[in-house]
Amino acid sequence: MSDFQAVSLVRVTRGAMTESRHQGHIAVVDRQGRLLYAAGNPSTATFARSAAKPLQAIPVIESGAVDAYGLGPEEIAIMCASHNGELPHIETIERFLIKLGLIDHDLLCGPHYPYYEPASDLMKRRGEAPTALHNNCSGKHSGMLALALRLEAPTAGYMTPDHPVQQTMLDVISAMSDVPVDRITLGTDGCGVPVFGLPLASLARAYAVFGQPEGLQPDSRAAACSKLLEAIRRAPFYIAGTERFDTRLIQATAGRLVGKMGAEGVFAVTSPEQGQALAVKVEDGSMRALYPTVVEALRQLNWLTAHELEQLQQFHKPLVRNWSGDEVGVILPEFQLSSTVL
Repeated sequence: MSDFQAVSLVRVTRGAMTESRHQGHIAVVDRQGRLLYAAGNPSTATFARSAAKPLQAIPVIESGAVDAYGLGPEEIAIMCASHNGELPHIETIERFLIKLGLIDHDLLCGPHYPYYEPASDLMKRRGEAPTALHNNCSGKHSGMLALALRLEAPTAGYMTPDHPVQQTMLDVISAMSDVPVDRITLGTDGCGVPVFGLPLASLARAYAVFGQPEGLQPDSRAAACSKLLEAIRRAPFYIAGTERFDTRLIQATAGRLVGKMGAEGVFAVTSPEQGQALAVKVEDGSMRALYPTVVEALRQLNWLTAHELEQLQQFHKPLVRNWSGDEVGVILPEFQLSSTVL
């Protein structure tokens, strides 16, 4: 599969003309890592970016942090989040840190204004500067601090690649994806922690195992995956927020599908019922191409009912509008998944 080239995933129209195209790759695998469907090169290597967050949360749960600190579904889900920075998100992070006996200055993810424009605009009108709490990755970082405490490791420097927290998370990513540690390429994510580069199909494999962890060893890891899925299903708002695809996908399917975006055009979805998962990489990193690609892939796989597809229509074929709000084009998926099973 390594000779396969990227395919056009979506085209962007303006009037009667196709103005732009976005290329990329798709892999659909089962929990044994068998490739079932593909488009482009399913073996292409990519950084998982924030799509790794649910996998990074596994060792936090495995460590016993839930019982030790009394973490509820919102706090568990927000560890997996690229959240909007809405008030409930901020309040959840504050509560999380209090339970750890820590404060916002212990978070090393850096500040940025909330993704959610109404929340960001309100802060700017009030003259309020953002803090690390508003960073979309503050839940992941809170989980890393919890893991440091459980490992009896220093909370200072928890972001460095050689810290026990990061080494533990790397080991879990390796086990879930079935990629040896020395073959995972490390970079630095936007929030400062290590980010994992691996084949797209391997990311999908990790999600397939995450969704159906029965028989996963050790038993504590299987239990951690189940607890994470349960929390995300119970509190989908906390994995993203208002008007966000990650949240809407979980809500529309009543938790039957759970997915997570990553920056630079990455997305992974697990279908626990089937023990399968889907991973997408848009080559140019365009986010406008990502969600139409994901919804169309789910449609082709028959993972969405007609009603669910209708609920996700705004993400499937988004309209292109001008500054006056007039419809001037549309973003249209145009790929076809190919079965790799003979």
